[in-house]
Amino acid sequence: MYRHLERRLAQHVRDFLRRTYQLELPKIVIEQPPRVELGEYALPLAFDLAKKLRKPPRKIAEEIVSGIGPVEGFEKLELAGAGYINARVERGRLAAALAADEKPRAEVASGKVLVEHSSINPNKAAHVGHLRNAILGDTFVRLLRYAGREVDIQNYIDNTGVQVADVIVGFLHLEKKSRSQIEELTRQPRFDYYCWDLYARVSQWYEQDKENSKVRHQVLHAIEEGANETAVIADLISTAVLRRHLETMDRLDIEYDFLPRESEILHLHFWDAAFTKLKDGGVLFFENEGKNKGCWVMRRAGTSKPETTEGTEVTEEDQKVIVRSNGTVGYVGKDIAYHLWKFGLLGKDFGYRKFYRYPNGHDCWISTTVGAMEHPHFGDVAEIYNVIDTRQAEAQNTVIEALRGLGYAQQADHYTHFSYEMVALTPRCAAELGYELSDEDKARSFIEVSGRKGFGVKADDLIDTLIASAKEEVDSRHPELSDAERTTIATQIATGALRYFMLRFTKSSVIAFDFKDALSFEGETGPYAQYAVVRATNIFRKGGLDPDDFCRDIARYVSPDNLTKSLSGAEANEFWELWLASAKTSYIIDQCIATTEPAYLAKHVFQLAQLFNTFYHRHPILAEADEKRKQFLLATVAVVRRELLRCLAVMGITVPPVM
Repeated sequence: MYRHLERRLAQHVRDFLRRTYQLELPKIVIEQPPRVELGEYALPLAFDLAKKLRKPPRKIAEEIVSGIGPVEGFEKLELAGAGYINARVERGRLAAALAADEKPRAEVASGKVLVEHSSINPNKAAHVGHLRNAILGDTFVRLLRYAGREVDIQNYIDNTGVQVADVIVGFLHLEKKSRSQIEELTRQPRFDYYCWDLYARVSQWYEQDKENSKVRHQVLHAIEEGANETAVIADLISTAVLRRHLETMDRLDIEYDFLPRESEILHLHFWDAAFTKLKDGGVLFFENEGKNKGCWVMRRAGTSKPETTEGTEVTEEDQKVIVRSNGTVGYVGKDIAYHLWKFGLLGKDFGYRKFYRYPNGHDCWISTTVGAMEHPHFGDVAEIYNVIDTRQAEAQNTVIEALRGLGYAQQADHYTHFSYEMVALTPRCAAELGYELSDEDKARSFIEVSGRKGFGVKADDLIDTLIASAKEEVDSRHPELSDAERTTIATQIATGALRYFMLRFTKSSVIAFDFKDALSFEGETGPYAQYAVVRATNIFRKGGLDPDDFCRDIARYVSPDNLTKSLSGAEANEFWELWLASAKTSYIIDQCIATTEPAYLAKHVFQLAQLFNTFYHRHPILAEADEKRKQFLLATVAVVRRELLRCLAVMGITVPPVM
C-alpha cells in the first residue's frame, strides 16, 4: 500500500508539471522524511527544477503545493525548508487498508526470470562461501516470486572441469582405486567429505613435483572427450557429490528446478552452434600472430571497439581468448553457448531426466544427452540473474559483450551479474572449529578459507554446529518439551540465524562469519527477529486469542474510526511509526529487486522488530482497561506480526513456537 501511494503521488506530480510547466519528468524522486511527524514522503524535485524554470526552489515548491489539488489517500502536501515538499497520508485510511491486507494490483513484467545460483564444483563438500551464494540466490528467487514473477532456479554443474579432474587424479594415481572401489565409496553418507580431504592432498602432490600436474591434463582431456573409463568415473564422482550438495542445501530449504551440466553442453555440441554464430557475427576472430597466435579471440569487455574489422586492430591486451591454440574451448566460450540457450537463441536443447525429489514433492531435473521424458520447459527466458562472486566479473561481462556483438542487445540488457564478496572466518570461529592459528592469524580481522589447502568450513559442519549451539539454549529454556520438539526448534533458530547472517551484509561486504554473533538473541540477528514474532504470538496466546484468526478479521475488532482516532496527533507518532513500517513490505521488496540487494530486507526486518520490542515494553496490552484502546493495540501487534512473518519467509526463515 505504501508503494501504491508513492506511485499515485508521483503520477499527480508528473501530471501537474506537464500541465503547468509543459515539462516531462519520467522519474520523480520521492524520499522518506527522517521522522514520521514530518510526513510519509518528501519530494526534493523543486531543487532540480530551479535551473530549468529559473525560479527559486521554494517558489516552485509553493506553486506545486498550491496547484496540485487533492490526491486520493493524502491529507495534504506541505512546504518545508528551502524547497522540500512533505506529503502526509490519511493515516486512518492507510491503516485500515493495511489491517484489511489490501493489495492494490501492480504491474508485473511479462516473461520468465532465470536465477542461477550455487554452481558448486562437484568435487568436494560445499563450504561456507557456497552458502552465501545459495542463500543470496534463494532469497532473490523468493523476492521475485513475492513480486509476482515466474522464476526458474538453475544450478550449473561444471562436471568436466579441472576441479573434478583433480579428485579423479587423487583416486586413480594417489589411492590407486578401481572403478568398483570408487563406486562403493560414493555410497558413503558423506562421500563429499572424503573428496574434500583427497582434493587437498592432490593439490599438495602437484606442488611436490611439477611433472605431476601433467596427469591432470591427461585426465581433463579424457573427461571432455567422454565415452571412456575416466569419463565414467568422473560421472560417478560428480553425481554422488552433487547429490550431497542438494541434500546440504535442502537443510536450508533451498531448492532447484534444473541442473544443466557442462558435459551435455559439450556432448550436445552447444559450443559448436555458438562457435558458428560467433564467427559468422564477427564477434570472434582468429589471431595469426603474437602471444595469442592460433587462438580464437574476441574483444575484451570494457575495451574500445576497433575502427576496422581486422583482428590485428585489437591489441593483445584487449583480447579475450575463447578457443585456445590447441583447439580446446575455455570456460567463457562454454558459458556463452549456455547463455544463448538460456535466452532461447541457440536452436538446441538438453535432454532431461528427474534427478532429485524434495520432501515437499518438488522434482529437480538434470540434463542428459538423450531423454524423451515429458518435462517442464526450461530456458527461453526474458531475464537472467547469475549469482556469482565478484572474481567472475570479467567472465560475466565477456558473455554480455558476446550477446551484444551478436545483435542481442535486449537480452544483454536483461542479463545481470548478481555479484558478491567472499566469506571468511573470524579468528574466534576458526579456533572453535579446531584450526591452529598463529599469533599473526589471531590478530587479523578475518581468516580466509582455501579449499585447495583443505582450510575452510564445510557447510554441513557449520549447520550442525549452529544447531548444537542453539539446542543447548533451547534445552535450558524449555526442558518440558520433548527432545524431538527441542531439536526442531533449535534447527529453526540455527538455520534462521545462518540465513539472516548471510543476508544482513551488503553484497559488496566481505563477511567474517562468527557463531556467537550469528546466534545472538540480541542485535541484528535472525533469532532477534524470530523472538519478536514469538513475543507477538504469546500476547494472543495469553489473551486466549488465535493471532491468525484475529489478523484475518481485524475490521471486526477495530473500526476505521478507531484507527483514525488512535493514530491521530503527535502522541500517536510512536504507534504510527510501527504501522507505517509494517506497510512497507512491498516497497522494500521492490527496492531489493531493483538493486539486487537483499540486505535492505534484512535491515527492514531488524528495524521493524526493534520498533515492536520498544512498543512491547512500553504498553501492557492485555492489562489495558480501555477496551477500544486494547483492541487497537492488539491490531497493531497482529499487523506487525503478519508483516514480520512475511518478510522472514521471503528470507527463507521460519519462526519456532517458542524460544
